[in-house]
Amino acid sequence: MADFGRGIKAGIATGIVYLVISVILSAIYQNNPLSVPHFISATGLTPLFLLRELADPSFVFPLLFQYIIRGIIFGAIFAALYSFLPGTASVKKGVVLSSFLCIVAVVETIYKTPGWPTDGYAWTLYGTTLHLSSISLALAGIISALIFGALTGFLWNRFRAKKLAEKRKGRAVLLVSFILGGVIWVIWARMFLLGVVIGGGPAIQPEFWWFDLLITSVVFLGLPGWVLALVAWRKTRKGESGFRWGMAGGVMMALTGHMLLPGVLAITGGVLSGRKPADEPGTAAIEQ
Repeated sequence: MADFGRGIKAGIATGIVYLVISVILSAIYQNNPLSVPHFISATGLTPLFLLRELADPSFVFPLLFQYIIRGIIFGAIFAALYSFLPGTASVKKGVVLSSFLCIVAVVETIYKTPGWPTDGYAWTLYGTTLHLSSISLALAGIISALIFGALTGFLWNRFRAKKLAEKRKGRAVLLVSFILGGVIWVIWARMFLLGVVIGGGPAIQPEFWWFDLLITSVVFLGLPGWVLALVAWRKTRKGESGFRWGMAGGVMMALTGHMLLPGVLAITGGVLSGRKPADEPGTAAIEQ
């Protein structure tokens, strides 16, 4: 199994470091916002608030919570995919993962935003702010995400590793897909149901018909995909392959757009679980 505790600790620590950088840059540039470099303003490292707001818990705590959530998600995915990421150094693995998440974020934005890059951008909990309307801002967001991955990989080495035995490859990836998919489904399903109960129907605006259609698909297509991901994970717990279930569930979640990341993870976990577990020396001793 993956060392989730180690990954989550590294992710949370990275999120806190980012928050500290954000506060410092805000204090430096608050009196002259126009002097903030594009790299800083585009990456979300400069929330434009005043020094007096830094002492307001109602302002700082939500921001801290946001960065911690990003770190938890990134750290969990990093731990689940660690042994499959290319490279031997943890920092390199972190950069590879952040690059992968950037690609997913861009694809998700293009899929959910017809007419990009005129008004398209991606706000992700697992990475950074990616502005697709400007090449310079897009590059700045990507650089920020790569730094986030490198820092997580660096901090990963600072926490003690646990002795773990992987019974079936892809099991941890399917678990992360199941948890993340469930959280995302609840968020968007709640929005959809509120529109039905309060507004008498889904809150679909003509100019946002595609985006709202995808929200509707989350409720009716994402849920069965999420269930199939759960079935795939339960199969791997029994030492069986979850290939077919993971692939089917992953494709269904990915088609909703909003559940693209858990869908991709379900497909990845399904493919990995189709491989027979290698008989590693010392595994039995570890389990005892």
